[in-house]
Amino acid sequence: MPIDDFLAAYDALLERWQIPITALDVPGEFGTTRVNVCGPEDAAPLVLMHGGRTASPGWFANVAELGREHRVYAIDTMGDPGRSVNDGRRVASRADLARWLDELVGALDLRNADYCGHSFGAWQALSYALRNPQRVRRVVLLDPTQCFAGFAPGCLWHAALSVLPGGSAEKYLRWESRGAHLDAQWLEFQVLSTSAAHGKLIGARRPGAEQLSSLANPTLILLAQRSRVHDVEKVREAARRTLPHAVIETLPDVSHHMIPFDHPKELNRRLLEFLA
Repeated sequence: MPIDDFLAAYDALLERWQIPITALDVPGEFGTTRVNVCGPEDAAPLVLMHGGRTASPGWFANVAELGREHRVYAIDTMGDPGRSVNDGRRVASRADLARWLDELVGALDLRNADYCGHSFGAWQALSYALRNPQRVRRVVLLDPTQCFAGFAPGCLWHAALSVLPGGSAEKYLRWESRGAHLDAQWLEFQVLSTSAAHGKLIGARRPGAEQLSSLANPTLILLAQRSRVHDVEKVREAARRTLPHAVIETLPDVSHHMIPFDHPKELNRRLLEFLA
């Protein structure tokens, strides 16, 4: 069954973290949330939020480095494929997602934590910081979607084709990565994630300019130069207008989906320098 194959791929990718992991299952109103935790118990907390329709093992190229200096909390977003179980109140809206995350952070008693999100996870991290700036120290957004600009028409077209007969998640990922070499284990995990997804697909809504301008927390925005998900220059310009204090940089030779694990040494270096 797809879910069994997916969970096997989940565990296999988690083995590549190369750091001791504590798996927490945190109960709440919406069900049980899986949080994979690593790093020194007394270190500064860092919350990692993955992209949409995937799960926390995708941080395999980052957690060992980040976990040397931070207590890392890698969350399986409720409603996405992963080991979180939405057997309580159904996650059916952006408000539900916000309520779920607020409850989870409270249950983990995370105060003054750093937040790093990729893609849809970046939108979630940014949204949380806008709601709870007093509980957030710094924010990192990796090629954020629906934060500063919309999706590129080509991305929407190819994503739609991927779910039609003859299409596939693999074809979409290979298109978006512009034919670059993809980690085989990660690719299998991503394809199986799509098959295992069962929760409602919740779309993000871009924050208004006034709302964004209220964010005073130090913010790092790292864009993927080869991203086909959106127009990177439009994202950069919109972010510069609405978050003038943010540090905005572009990582060369990486696509949107590959940004966490392609050239990870450079990404991890930039993250650690910013979070220091």
